[in-house]
Amino acid sequence: MGRVIPGLLMVVLWVLLLFLAPPLFFWLIITLGAVIGLTEYFRMIGTAPGSGTMVLVIGICSLPVVAVFAGSATGMLIGGYLSLLGLVFLVLTSYTRLDDVLSFLTSAGFGVFYISLCSGHLVLIRFLPDGASWLLLLTAITAGSDTGAYYAGRAFGKRKLCPNISPGKTINGAIGGIVAAVITAVILACFLLPGVNSFKLAPAAAVLSGIGIAGDLTESIIKRGTGVKDSGTILGGHGGLLDRIDSLLLTAPLLYALLYFGVL
Repeated sequence: MGRVIPGLLMVVLWVLLLFLAPPLFFWLIITLGAVIGLTEYFRMIGTAPGSGTMVLVIGICSLPVVAVFAGSATGMLIGGYLSLLGLVFLVLTSYTRLDDVLSFLTSAGFGVFYISLCSGHLVLIRFLPDGASWLLLLTAITAGSDTGAYYAGRAFGKRKLCPNISPGKTINGAIGGIVAAVITAVILACFLLPGVNSFKLAPAAAVLSGIGIAGDLTESIIKRGTGVKDSGTILGGHGGLLDRIDSLLLTAPLLYALLYFGVL
């Protein structure tokens, strides 16, 4: 119950945020989430010019999601460039205080792409027609994939998927997760997005589910490389914010691309 009740509360708050909050307020919450995610990320990797500049580093890395406040992909790209420029100048002014300049520059740059830029795509989707419904569908795909993978892995899983990264994940579990994600997406779309072609949605959901698994493994790589169990403690028994949104981060840009180019 210690995990179930907070989990249900997070689901309710997410649905309320999607369907009752205006897009600008949604952007504000996602921006705050990106800042929290970046804070967890830098605490895990422990690479920064010094504790006094951590706020500055997080501010620089969050510029892509900050710049997407009007729902403009162009604004987000400009924010990404400003993040790069900011990190370059920060390195130039803090060169002697860094033990490994290249390590900081590359890890901070990864944080910009993985957390800030990907979070910005959640905002871009929200500004699209039926954006709230698409985001709920995306959440259901990643949640359905996690649930299906868990039960399929327990029942049929023997061969490990990536044993050196996440020993608990199995190939059969991943297949079960993808199947569950497709079924969940097709059924939920009948209610949320009845005009969507199920024959197009099914393969898209399968790909999104697979990328969601990759997103989960990506965070596992970070945690395994830094020797931490969870990215943080902000969600209590559910760990840190990155532990909850790792799949959404990598899937949101692909879903936005599929919607932008009219594939779905």
